[in-house]
Formats: sequence, C-alpha cells, structure tokens
Amino acid sequence: MAVLSTPRSAVQLAGKGRPLREHLFRIALLSSLVIALGFLALLLIYVVQEGWPRISPTLWEAMPSIRRPETAGVQSGIVGTLWIIGLTALMALPTGVLAAIYLEEYADRTKWYNKIIELNISNLAAVPSIVYGILGLGIIARWLEFGFTVMTGAMTVSLLVLPIVIISAREAIRAVPPSIREGSLALGATQWQTIYRQVLPSAIPGIATGSILALSRAIGEAAPFLMLGAATLVRFNPEGVWSSFTVLPIQIYSFITQSREEFHVLASAAIVILLAILLLMNSIAIWLRNRYQKRW
Repeated sequence: MAVLSTPRSAVQLAGKGRPLREHLFRIALLSSLVIALGFLALLLIYVVQEGWPRISPTLWEAMPSIRRPETAGVQSGIVGTLWIIGLTALMALPTGVLAAIYLEEYADRTKWYNKIIELNISNLAAVPSIVYGILGLGIIARWLEFGFTVMTGAMTVSLLVLPIVIISAREAIRAVPPSIREGSLALGATQWQTIYRQVLPSAIPGIATGSILALSRAIGEAAPFLMLGAATLVRFNPEGVWSSFTVLPIQIYSFITQSREEFHVLASAAIVILLAILLLMNSIAIWLRNRYQKRW
C-alpha cells in the first residue's frame, strides 16, 4: 500500500520567505530612523554653532532691539513664552483629562451626541494652527473683547492643544487593565473612587507623555500669534494676563526677516534658548512620569 506523504502546512508555506522580508523591513525602519535623527542632528549643530557667540547673560537679560543687534536680547520673548505656556497648562491639561475621563468612563457610546463629540475631537486634532489663530482673532480678541493680550494668546493655544491632550489621555486611561477597575468595584469602591484612586494613578505616565507632546507643540507655534497680532518688538515684560506680549517664535521670525547678519546670529541664539526651555519642560514631565511609574 502506498504511503501518502503529509503536505506541508499553509503556515510553513506562508512563512518560507518571512525571515528575509522581516530583515529587510527592519533595515528600512532603521534607515528611516537614522536619516531622521541625522537631519535633526545637523540642524541642531548648525543652530548651536551659529548662535553660540551670542549665548551669554545679555541674551536673556536685555530687551530686543532693531538698531543694535550686538547688545539686543530676548527677555520679553522668554517671559511671554513662560506666561503663555503656564496659562495653557492650567487651562488645557485639566480640561483635557476631565473630558477624557468622561468619554472613557461615563459616556454612553451608543448615544448620537457622544459619537459627534468623539468625531469632532479627532477632526480638531488635524486642523492647522492658523485656523485656531483666526478663531482666536474673531471670537476671543474681538467678539469677547479680550484684545491682543496674554489671555487671548493662552486661550487660543489651549484650544489648539486640547484635542491632543484628550486623545492621549483617553489612550492612557484605556490602557489601564480592566482587572484594576473590577477589583476596586468588587471591594465596594464607587466608580469615582475607582477612577480617582486606581485608574488615574495608573494612567499618569501616559497622560504625562501626551501633555509633553501638547505643550511642546504649543511652545513652538508662531502662526496663531501672527494672526492675533502679537508684536514683534516688545521692550517690556507682561505684568498680567491682560498685558500685551510677545513670544520667542515671533521674535525669532522678526530677527530672521532682518537683512543684517547679526540678527541671524541672534535668531539662532534665541532658538537655542527656546530649545533649552523645551528640554527643561520635558525633563520635569519625564521626572514626574518616572516617579509615578515607580510608585505604581
């Protein structure tokens, strides 16, 4: 009697060329990463080399000037940027986290209005920043009559980064294992006690990461402030939320448009200051994230 040989399985046939394809795919991914990091490194090296001669206490102690770039500084831009980022964090982060809690823990996803809210949040995350500048100009600055003040700029940027905060916070809350919720509820805790004492502490690392990305985008935006009429030459620091202001991206843009080479060096030095502020913010957020990861 002839012995019939067992054919190879479909899995074996499908996986015959898989190691080569996986190897090529990894090479492509690694090449893309190296190219991106290479261009980023070249850009940083160029900016640091160009602006290094102006990195001195005068840069953050003096006010900007369009007549004497050798002694000009960017103090008003630094202070204005800190005002904007501080108010943006106060307005956007709590609002975004609370909205994410509602959508993930309380909202009935079968309701039509909750579906509309989720759809609009996803769409707003992709809207260009210039559109938010037009919104801030037409509604906040003129209709609400807030004028071209720190509050107007902070509210506009808060609306810009709010969808990013909501989406990242929802993903962090969704990543918390259901067993944590079930165990807390089984022990008699209410839904809010479960969210406040179990879900949120576990989701803080992911929420902090999303907040870093949102504020990092906010600190480098220039288009909304151009639409809001932020002054390019402000020789005073904001004294409150209703004061006029400028920010570092606007000052950098103003310096680059000048024809004299000294202004270009000053712009590069201001970019280094902006990157240092961003690095400091990210370091604080990463420290908080790692602290809660060790705790929980």
